[in-house]
Amino acid sequence: MGLRAADGSRPPDGRVPQGTAEPPPHQATRRGEHGVSPRTTCGLGLVRSSNAGKPTWTLVGTGALAHARTDHIHTTDLEATTVDKQVLRAGVEDVMAALDHYGAKLASTPGGAGWLHVQHVPVRRFVAEIVRKLLALNSWAPFASAPGPLILAPYEGLVGLRSSSSREYLAYTVTWSGVAYVLGAAAPHNPTRSAQLRNRARTSTANTEPRPLPSDLGRQDVLALSWTSRHAATLTPVLAELARGGQRSLLLDLATDAAERCSPGSVTGIELRSAPNDLFTLSGTAEGLHRPDDEHVVQVGGYGVQLARLVRLLSVLLETSGGCTQPSWRTVVRAESWLDDMLSTTRPHTVLLSNDTSPLGVLAAHAAERHGANSVHVQHGAWTAESVAWPALHSRDIIVMGERDLVLGRGWARHPEAEVHVLGQPRFDVLAGLSRQAQRRYLEKLLAPGGRRAPTRIAVWACQPFNPGHLKSHADLLLDGLAEADGDWGLVIAPHPAQGADAFNALVKRDGGTPVAVADPRVGARGCLAGADAIASAYSTCGIEAALLGIPVLEIGPPGERTLGLTGHGLATRCEATGDVAEALSGVRAGPVPIPRASLDAVCRWRGDSAARIARLITDRATSGPRADDSTHHTPGATASPEDEGASVR
Repeated sequence: MGLRAADGSRPPDGRVPQGTAEPPPHQATRRGEHGVSPRTTCGLGLVRSSNAGKPTWTLVGTGALAHARTDHIHTTDLEATTVDKQVLRAGVEDVMAALDHYGAKLASTPGGAGWLHVQHVPVRRFVAEIVRKLLALNSWAPFASAPGPLILAPYEGLVGLRSSSSREYLAYTVTWSGVAYVLGAAAPHNPTRSAQLRNRARTSTANTEPRPLPSDLGRQDVLALSWTSRHAATLTPVLAELARGGQRSLLLDLATDAAERCSPGSVTGIELRSAPNDLFTLSGTAEGLHRPDDEHVVQVGGYGVQLARLVRLLSVLLETSGGCTQPSWRTVVRAESWLDDMLSTTRPHTVLLSNDTSPLGVLAAHAAERHGANSVHVQHGAWTAESVAWPALHSRDIIVMGERDLVLGRGWARHPEAEVHVLGQPRFDVLAGLSRQAQRRYLEKLLAPGGRRAPTRIAVWACQPFNPGHLKSHADLLLDGLAEADGDWGLVIAPHPAQGADAFNALVKRDGGTPVAVADPRVGARGCLAGADAIASAYSTCGIEAALLGIPVLEIGPPGERTLGLTGHGLATRCEATGDVAEALSGVRAGPVPIPRASLDAVCRWRGDSAARIARLITDRATSGPRADDSTHHTPGATASPEDEGASVR
């Protein structure tokens, strides 16, 4: 069997590149100033060498680290390094600003939407990977004390994929050879894509629309876009209310995951259509982004990142079809043309969105503006200052859930005439009618199939599609806490809608201890939380739903990890360690816990009529332009009363 490079690819001439020899299947030992520890050999390491007396750092196969006599480190240790979040954020902002100045106009759609504007979210996430690795490198004392050029590993791909429990989302990352490349290392034999990325099967689409533009649509009042089940559940109640008022709506289902599709409804006045069936399978060269090297750099922690090379790596993201969440550049161009046709044919007064930050949402908001339609964004998930990859909202009217979202919405708004309105969450209107008994029976059947005895207490874990290691850390925290808590507890894991249930197979098979079961992904946390005695999550919006129903909420995760921040409003208990979980669960009382209305309003203004209020705002805007009633506009210190229509802010 021939040797392969670190990413699994084979050198074209069959020779073994220096420093990337395939490691032997035994234990290697790390040496240096940080002590000695055993490690299974795999991947790459960084070792110090010299060139004309100057320090140089070379990426080598980790089998070579066992024999290194100079400072060295495994790259997985660098990747595990904790970096300062504020420094990371500032570095990302610097790089994005430099990218915007350098190359925002390198490629645009026919409608004038620039590549960086539309693809800002995936680009920003990739840039964050680069900045994170540079900060980790700089925090390693041997390198910080003797910085020098990096020599990459020949034949390693420069852009790869991180592991993720998401069914569809592609977690792009830069390899360490890619880091060396953007810092200026020569890479005559390195492909831009890793073997994993090159061999990835093209995303298949769940859409089945046979023609690019149906001829029987006619005039519509509202055009709505959805590509996740959360969007659909947020927007369809509003469309149903609009239909009751005589407004015709067209809902475009752009999901490329069958589990995220909209269900055909029976409400008269709502037309459901899908995108062309080949829209999200388009890939190919992103013209304009393959730049020759030049002198333009941006400084990150004292290192000069070459912008032409960075753009070249970013072209990989734009040339790889990633479905509706990360459409290729060719998909974006085709989607714009299709949306233009839709808008020209239906001539709606409003484009309704539940995400106007990721590529399809940015594109739709841009198209609405060009066609003279009002754009309305309905917040579908909880926000925190760090909850979005790009803090930008492009719609004219922005609907937020609670009073605390006003400041964020106002700060993120990009439309020159944007207004932010506190009108709650239409997806939560149905909470009052939930059957706690039916959901409890579902949870008990999961944990005690075949009529066996169910646990006395049941906790539901509302998950996010973290990487496997992150998921395991949360699982260990929660299960260890459940084992120590007073009472007879069982755990039902509710996968995120974008998450595969097989990510939890190992947890369900654990021997002994707390009974564990996984809810049907089609049910999810929303379909069973009312029957739980407690809800645990890091930042699932289901935590807000549980709080509205008076169900105890545990915000889990190590210190410093992002949560919904419900604890600060008295709506949850922050659990950073096993003992915190055990104590919180031991204190759970039977029955819902009463919570002051003001605390709930801060997080979500819940009256059961959010969909009707949003529909009224849409129709008012369509018939009279800007609202004449300034009494609903938010002023500093003002709070929404139960009788009014919510708070708005220009």
